[in-house]
Amino acid sequence: MTVVEPTESQEPGARGGGVGAVVPREGVVVEVAEDYAELLPQTRRDLVRRLAVAQSEGRAPSMMGAVVREGRVVWAGARGTVDGEVPHGDVQYRIGSLTKNFVAVLVLRLRDEGLLGLDDPIGTHLTDVPVPEATIAQLLSHSAGLAAESQGPWWERTDGGLRPEPANLFGERARLHPVGRRHHYSNPGYAVLGALVERLRGGTPWGEVLRREVLEPLGLARTTLLPEAPHAEGWAVHPWADAVLPEPAHDTGLMGPAGQLWSTVEDLCRWAFFLLRGDERVLSGASLAEMQKPAVPPEGDAWDGGYGLGTQFVRRRGRLLAGHTGSMPGFLATLWIDRGQDTAALALANCTSGVPISTVAADFLETVASREPRIPEPWRPLPGPVDEELLALTGPWYWGANPFALRLLDGRGLELITLSGGGRTSRFRAEDDGTWTGLDGYYAGETLRAQRAPDGTVTHLDLGSFVFTRGPYEPAGPVPGGVDPEGWRGV
Repeated sequence: MTVVEPTESQEPGARGGGVGAVVPREGVVVEVAEDYAELLPQTRRDLVRRLAVAQSEGRAPSMMGAVVREGRVVWAGARGTVDGEVPHGDVQYRIGSLTKNFVAVLVLRLRDEGLLGLDDPIGTHLTDVPVPEATIAQLLSHSAGLAAESQGPWWERTDGGLRPEPANLFGERARLHPVGRRHHYSNPGYAVLGALVERLRGGTPWGEVLRREVLEPLGLARTTLLPEAPHAEGWAVHPWADAVLPEPAHDTGLMGPAGQLWSTVEDLCRWAFFLLRGDERVLSGASLAEMQKPAVPPEGDAWDGGYGLGTQFVRRRGRLLAGHTGSMPGFLATLWIDRGQDTAALALANCTSGVPISTVAADFLETVASREPRIPEPWRPLPGPVDEELLALTGPWYWGANPFALRLLDGRGLELITLSGGGRTSRFRAEDDGTWTGLDGYYAGETLRAQRAPDGTVTHLDLGSFVFTRGPYEPAGPVPGGVDPEGWRGV
């Protein structure tokens, strides 16, 4: 990953409340992007102000933020102090439920290796689970019907040694809802997934599997299960006085997959790059995209978000943001990605409550997108020679009287677009048998075929039984139900 280190920092020797630069670890490559050497001064000032307002009004002892664009850190800042110093990019914060995003990657890796299926009932892999019929996908998407929290005492503030066995995680009412019927966030559900990873990795603890298979390949050396110096202390802030109280930071044991990890701004920027661009050493692009699609309906009527496979979603001003929020006693964290802008933003604070951390990270994205909309990639012709048979398929097609068109894509793919402003569109992947498979929208997974006459000429397109012809309701076309022999007419 190539990183542009932000240049904005507080005055040397200043203390308290400044904007600290993210200091690169030794060996980090620094390269200036051609179009985004840095954000415009006004954009940077707006980001600094949003961070400052959040830290001040939220009364956070310290707070950090960063923006990644096109694979580079284009802004990072800090406010407040950690151990008397403005925190830099190598200071650890606890990231809470962002841990679930990492665990989901481990589970998808197991699926890609053929060691499990997302539709497998969890009971086929683990015993003594309260919902053995729930699928792995339902556990990932919080639709397995499990309770939100483990049985007492409150797991986030107590040592995991109090819950030494899986049976200690679940109380008398472990299952609150029918399996698969609704989204109900469940921290113990991710404890089950951590146990699944350990089981299918031959007894290796999930944290060690994560380090070996995900953190090391991506260069996330400062993402750990337990805090390693330098790290922020977690604080509770008194609601009616400017006073603080230290929060405990225990190893939560079996509940760790729900929220144990500590990380840094630098590491989370690398993680954001992975979520945006992928890395075949860790997870295929197709599996990463699968994680980032809504998997269950959201709760409530006035909803503006949802949940996928270990991934949260929020909708802000017409854009869908994916990522996760996190909280543990003494800490708040959020990381959102905006695929349309190829941008990510994160925010970290070392306080239990008070800062609207999800909104702050989303506001970072909104600031950058509104002030400096993404510059599109240069248009380039398709590589290599163009297949004349495929080129002949392009252009207008009609489903009944509704006009569409096919466009040729790279890799022999096709795209169905509407010419009327209404209708179902999709992109299609070329298959070895001469058909195409829908990738998105209504036709996702459906088969597109070019049907041919005995002489080899294409007569029509068949898309999941829908017929597309070169003209609107052509009398001689193979239109299901036939076409009135008198054809088009006036009335």
